[in-house]
Amino acid sequence: MRNLWIPIQLNAFALAFLLLPSTSNAQAGSDCVVGGTVQQTNACAIKDFQQADTDSQILYGDVMRALSAHERPALRKEQNEWSRQRVTQCKQSTKAFEAQADWPSRYHGCLVQQIKLRDTVLKRWLHLGPPD
Repeated sequence: MRNLWIPIQLNAFALAFLLLPSTSNAQAGSDCVVGGTVQQTNACAIKDFQQADTDSQILYGDVMRALSAHERPALRKEQNEWSRQRVTQCKQSTKAFEAQADWPSRYHGCLVQQIKLRDTVLKRWLHLGPPD
């Protein structure tokens, strides 16, 4: 009987693990309605951020693959610094609105703007190489 218990535990854990990502994605974007309630527009902002962040990570990966081995550490360092800076920047710029219901929309909108600016820099790396 004891030997049967381990596979059951593992199967339950595996099922919970498989359901976790789809649940978190559904929470962020399931009730997105452009021009809807504050909660619905917040959900849209989160969904937009997730899409922009995913697209930017793909672009970053493309740039890393295009660079030579000795150029990659500089971009990796720059990317890590930018990632920390964007969160700090957006937290500071939306701090006055934290108590308001639309704060998630403002915060994630700021992150999307930061990502778009970063994508311009990444495209420059891709086409022109590292900055001098």
